[in-house]
Amino acid sequence: QVQLVESGGGLVQPGGSLRLSCAASGFTFSRYVMRWYRRAPGKEREFVAAITATDKTNYEDSVKGRFTISRNNAENAVYLQMNDLKPEDTAVYYCNALLAAVYWGQGTQVTVSS
Repeated sequence: QVQLVESGGGLVQPGGSLRLSCAASGFTFSRYVMRWYRRAPGKEREFVAAITATDKTNYEDSVKGRFTISRNNAENAVYLQMNDLKPEDTAVYYCNALLAAVYWGQGTQVTVSS
């Protein structure tokens, strides 16, 4: 029943912005930590950002000051605002819900290129 659906990816120029969304269903969304991960071509998946049920946030060092994670419990959604995008941010971005088991969305492609 747990489902996570990412959206908002696309092609942007270096320095541009994107806002990713993750729509969640099948669990009591407001109680759980939500995370964003990404996997760049030819590389392993890496942590990007997390937000707890009490809005405590954590970020991977390379995105600090550029990315902002937020959640809207009324909408059962978590967001990732990405500013000042760099070519090295190109990856598939995945939404992750830390429940008793960990659930993953299908990912949304972000490509940063001139």
